[in-house]
Amino acid sequence: MSMVKETMTSRERVLAALNHRCPDRVPIDLGGNQTGIHKHAYEALIRQLGLDEEIEIMDAVQQLARPSEAVLTRLRVDTRYIHAGAAADFDGPIVSAQRDGKRWHDLTDEFGVRWSMPDDSPLYMDITHHPLAEATIDDLADYPWPLGGDPGRFAGLRERALKLRDETPFAVVSGISGVVYEICWYMRGLQRWFVDTIEQPEFCEALLDRTLRFWLDWFDAFLAEVGDVVDVIMIGDDLAGQRGPLFRPDFYRRVVKPRHKQLVRFIKSRTAAKIWYHTCGACRGCIPDLLDNGIDALNPVQISAAGMDPGRLKAEFGDRLVFWGGAIDAQHVLPHADPDTVREHVRRNLQAFQPGGGYVFNNVHNIQAGVPPENVLAMYDAAYEFGFYE
Repeated sequence: MSMVKETMTSRERVLAALNHRCPDRVPIDLGGNQTGIHKHAYEALIRQLGLDEEIEIMDAVQQLARPSEAVLTRLRVDTRYIHAGAAADFDGPIVSAQRDGKRWHDLTDEFGVRWSMPDDSPLYMDITHHPLAEATIDDLADYPWPLGGDPGRFAGLRERALKLRDETPFAVVSGISGVVYEICWYMRGLQRWFVDTIEQPEFCEALLDRTLRFWLDWFDAFLAEVGDVVDVIMIGDDLAGQRGPLFRPDFYRRVVKPRHKQLVRFIKSRTAAKIWYHTCGACRGCIPDLLDNGIDALNPVQISAAGMDPGRLKAEFGDRLVFWGGAIDAQHVLPHADPDTVREHVRRNLQAFQPGGGYVFNNVHNIQAGVPPENVLAMYDAAYEFGFYE
């Protein structure tokens, strides 16, 4: 284990990396909606560490645990997250239901999308009801849209953010927000949405304008509360899959990208915080567009997808783009290899991403159920050991 002395606070370290300067060591992240840990993996991890904790679920859909301070300290994590809530009048409990001969746990979100988890396989929630599946463009005007700027979402947010900034050394990071595109297919249904992009793009544009309006109102209120406090803001919509784009690049550039750009410009007009954009998959072809939109960092950097080699990404975009993630092949290595292989994999990826700053360490997306705790510890310990700059 490296005995090099740290010379920066966590916040200084993260900000240096985000500004393409070399910190004392690579910053380490865990605990967000796309940088988190599944409850089963977390349960195994705290058992391995000998910790006796009550597990709190921070993300019901993905069944992510909220890491405790003890775990974050052990893994030398430099980030801490703040989250806005739901509208004051929203009551969205998880309820039990019987369908198709089995018991389900259902959560209906503010947009009317129902997410469901089978009782006999409680890993995560999938969508089982798309409220706009049969809607016409005229129906959108009468739909009960949630209010992005509802003050109830932000009650106590500034106090929590200031406590982190003023009483801890950590970087203050927002939960995921700005999900302009994906909410549309959540509401419509993925197959129907893809057909719409070809047969009735005007419906897609009208729906995108609704979700964009929600997020512009949300950020107007959010940034009024904490725009001067938060260090990193996370937005995102998945644009790619394992081998390439999830939908036609011309539709993205003509219809989706301008709305993303409008959102990014609005955020940047109100805060100096850096913007982190999340898209899984083989998104190499989208990176110039994301940079043109004004994003600062890319997550999760899915290095097992086509065209996502760490060395090539760093060489091509590393002077303009911060990579946040990309620590390991999360599909093949982290769940299945031994700890020594995990350690070596992390070391090689750090060698690619680390030079010149511009890198924040995290797994590719969330640590999933079934990942051995020994591998989780090997990954984070290797990030610390090999992450120091000369």
